[in-house]
Amino acid sequence: MLAIINFKAYKSSTGINAIKLAKICERVAKKEKVQIAVAVQPADIFMVASNVKIPVLAQHVDPVEFGAKTGWILPETVLLAGAIGSLVNHSEHQLPMDYIKATIGRLQDLNALSIACASTPAKAVQIAKFKPDMIAIEPPELIGGNIAVSQAKPEVITKTTDKIRNIPVLCGAGIKRKADVSKSVKLGAKGILVASGVTNVADPERALTQLVKGLK
Repeated sequence: MLAIINFKAYKSSTGINAIKLAKICERVAKKEKVQIAVAVQPADIFMVASNVKIPVLAQHVDPVEFGAKTGWILPETVLLAGAIGSLVNHSEHQLPMDYIKATIGRLQDLNALSIACASTPAKAVQIAKFKPDMIAIEPPELIGGNIAVSQAKPEVITKTTDKIRNIPVLCGAGIKRKADVSKSVKLGAKGILVASGVTNVADPERALTQLVKGLK
């Protein structure tokens, strides 16, 4: 079971605050004996990875190679900075299907982890053909809200896990409570991808501790 905490670009999880939150994630991982990874802004990867031992992910990379690519995020760059892989096609940065395929391919060539996000079970099945390491199912309309996908649309998880058996499926969107996580696991998810339920709360350590208890 795995919990990925997406720091997004919130003030509470950027720069020095990214280090503070990553250390909280590391403490919870050690205390609760669960796997926790963090996905941070490109500029924060090096300093976060230098301060914690838990896995660090990029939030996005582009399927480009060394060369004249100003403004693009070269996969090698995030790996050299300390990331072990990247999210791909997050609902806030959705990509054309051929771009998703190319990005996953570049990460595979570099032996880097790819966690591909999908907004619907149908898209998840399509993306599964590219063989990412994990797939995160996240209905965009529930992201950042207070109703978890496992509660509002449990069929989104089951339709994904029923059709994708050889790739671990994570779920996200609206996850705020231990019960949201527990139900997701019962529906077949192998972990969670969360953001505001940890990054935008008064006590992120307490919130994350409660969430990961649902993975057990």
